[in-house]
Amino acid sequence: MLFAKLRAQIGYAIARKLFNQRWAVENKRVWPWMQERFARMSSYDDVSARAFYGHVLLHRGQGLGAKNEGLRLLRLAAEAGDAKSAYQLGLYSLKGAINQPADALQAAHWWELAGRAGHPLALRRLLELYEQGGPQLPASVEDAQRIKQQLAITQGLA
Repeated sequence: MLFAKLRAQIGYAIARKLFNQRWAVENKRVWPWMQERFARMSSYDDVSARAFYGHVLLHRGQGLGAKNEGLRLLRLAAEAGDAKSAYQLGLYSLKGAINQPADALQAAHWWELAGRAGHPLALRRLLELYEQGGPQLPASVEDAQRIKQQLAITQGLA
């Protein structure tokens, strides 16, 4: 079991290096091998691998199944504390999709998580959302004020 995880880590590291090479991503033999390494490392509860592969599937995945798997991986990473994943889920929730209507309440939840984890844009997006309101979320002066105070603290203005 230990050997299998070590092998997965080495394969993942190689695949991540190859991801920056255009020829590797466009190669019909190399790209499926890379995706298999990303998926294998994600199955070992590696938060950064889940976040990375979730983003890849969400933005490059072919079909609804790949996008849903990307969202699942991003949710797992966000719940484990990954700020980028939480921020991305907030964007996706606010935009909505074919199989999911726009939900500002859900976006606020993910941006709160991302803000607590230190994502620089999450609190700004959350402030806009609380000031303007959105689908299933009325504007809230109290919440907007709370986020303004939080922003001031993180920017060192308070």
